[in-house]
Amino acid sequence: MTNQAGVRGMIAVDKIGCKILFLNPHTYETETVLDGFQKTVHELLVIPETGLAYVPIFGDGIHGRNPNPGHQLHVIDLLKRKVAETIDLSPYSAPHTVRLGADRLVYITCENSAKVLVIDPTTNKVVDAIDSGSRNGHRLAIAPDGRRLYTDNEEDATVSVIDVPGRKLLGKIETPQALAGIAVSNDGRTAVAVSDEHPVIFMIDTAAGKVAREVRLEGAPKPAQIARYSPDGGLLVVSNLNSNMLSIIDTSSGAQAAVPVGDQPMDFAFRGDELFVGCQGDGSMHVIDVPNRRHKHSFKAGMGCESVGFF
Repeated sequence: MTNQAGVRGMIAVDKIGCKILFLNPHTYETETVLDGFQKTVHELLVIPETGLAYVPIFGDGIHGRNPNPGHQLHVIDLLKRKVAETIDLSPYSAPHTVRLGADRLVYITCENSAKVLVIDPTTNKVVDAIDSGSRNGHRLAIAPDGRRLYTDNEEDATVSVIDVPGRKLLGKIETPQALAGIAVSNDGRTAVAVSDEHPVIFMIDTAAGKVAREVRLEGAPKPAQIARYSPDGGLLVVSNLNSNMLSIIDTSSGAQAAVPVGDQPMDFAFRGDELFVGCQGDGSMHVIDVPNRRHKHSFKAGMGCESVGFF
């Protein structure tokens, strides 16, 4: 987990306000605001060792209703707190989830184009476009060894499997319901697909290429969305946009804890024994005491942050 003592700064993507915020990582006061972006800033990749972050412009809508899709990926200088460069992804559009691979290349879904783009961060150039097999491929997750990449093809009720070194689509894994999120375990053996229809997650055996079991999210009345494993792999955390809570699941025992947060929680980030989650529905950021599975406090951050990270 991110070491609290080594944290220099905190960045958040205010999707509702269409701004990028720099916050004091100790007082949580907003110190710098970057604005003037096209609608709308979505998602976030922070690479502390390079001092850069990446924020795409998805478009002025949401998944499935995005009439004016974007085609830009902004590179943010974390130390100077400014846009360092803007990468034009044209002709590909609706860029969304962006992640760093084990090969140190940047991978990003371009939903409307049914592609996963490969970007060399040393040149900020698109070096390849991999077929994702679906125009509903919204989010992606990369196995820690860097060999496989997975996209959640939401309404298709499938997960695409991509051979990263070979840069090709290997196939799709069917799921019982439409999806809203995807994550991969630290050992790469399990992919987690979040249902968009019921408060359950599907545990996929990546070697077998099929759903092995279904897990109900305890205390959640409605479907969830974003899933992430903790850096040490000991926890699986699922944010529930529709139920205003987080599910924290022990990956060894399967024990669950449901922690209430603000309105429409989205993505989150670990810092030491704390978890920070942005709630886009009410402009709040919530801090969770992970070992004790309890809410510590909250603070105001923009109009509605979707993503947060530390550097």
